[in-house]
Amino acid sequence: MQTRSKRPLTLRDVSEASGVSEMTVSRVLRNKGDVSAVTREKVREAARRLGYVPNKIAGALASQRVNLVAVIIPSLGNMVFPEVLSGISEVLEDTDLQPVVGVTDYQPEKEEKVLFEMLSWRPSGVIIAGLEHSEASRAMLLQAGIPVVEIMDTDGEPIDTAVGISHRRAGRMMAEAIVEAGYKRIGFMGTKMPLDHRARKRFEGFTQTLAKNGIEIADQEFYSGGSALAKGREMTEAMLKRTPDLDFLYFSNDMIGAGGLLYLQEQGIDIPNKIGLAGFNGVELLEGLPKRLASMDACRLEIGQTAARIVAARNADGASDEGQVVDLSPTLSRGDTLRKI
Repeated sequence: MQTRSKRPLTLRDVSEASGVSEMTVSRVLRNKGDVSAVTREKVREAARRLGYVPNKIAGALASQRVNLVAVIIPSLGNMVFPEVLSGISEVLEDTDLQPVVGVTDYQPEKEEKVLFEMLSWRPSGVIIAGLEHSEASRAMLLQAGIPVVEIMDTDGEPIDTAVGISHRRAGRMMAEAIVEAGYKRIGFMGTKMPLDHRARKRFEGFTQTLAKNGIEIADQEFYSGGSALAKGREMTEAMLKRTPDLDFLYFSNDMIGAGGLLYLQEQGIDIPNKIGLAGFNGVELLEGLPKRLASMDACRLEIGQTAARIVAARNADGASDEGQVVDLSPTLSRGDTLRKI
């Protein structure tokens, strides 16, 4: 049985185990220099056998940077962000950079704490959700001296670079589709509205477009919980009891929208003729529902991939694209819950 080492392994240990010089070992493990395939495999096999892990802090002392990218998101429970993380990981996999994730729970004070801890490790870049930050967080990001990519949203001025969609435009697009389909009595249900700035912007674009067409929201409800099917059912039941003449329900995300859909089907309500409904995010998991929920793709994977490419490119060539805004275009899917025109 292999015994636990009482001291950290060094390049010398790998050198002795592989029978090559420490300089060659260093080149192989840093993937630098001209070293034969046979020698590379010999060194890597010795390192694997010993359990050697390079001390990158030592190298970071000279460069003042570690090969980590701080990825700061509001939630891991929200089904949106795992796909964003997949896009980031997919791109960084082909580089020396590694993503490290911090979660803020939509709380500005927690974002400050997570950002402070991550920046103290001197990462090579920051990918952070949203354009709204506290004064302290903005100051840290402005002074970090590394690529900062704010993701998910383009409705505002980025600190450095932004990649996302216009949520106000997404709200307008959904409102236009609802109006064109002939719905007039519309209810809205949203989550975390005071803290989720992107949901708030969609609501603003949505209500402004309805107002231009002479329609006001007939009923609305907000709650501070997560994106849950059960909550969607509960909110839908309560709203229809309160305002029974509604002919359309717009949800701030697909999960509560799916809960609403299941409740309406249980009640035998004709969807989309008596009541139409729509969500947001285009969550693929919900494609197994009895009816496909009308929704809008938020370009999650593409956002993650694009943000990671920007950070990787700027670390590779040192160029700066500050002020760049990559505005992606969401796609509206009418599903089975929005009347065909």
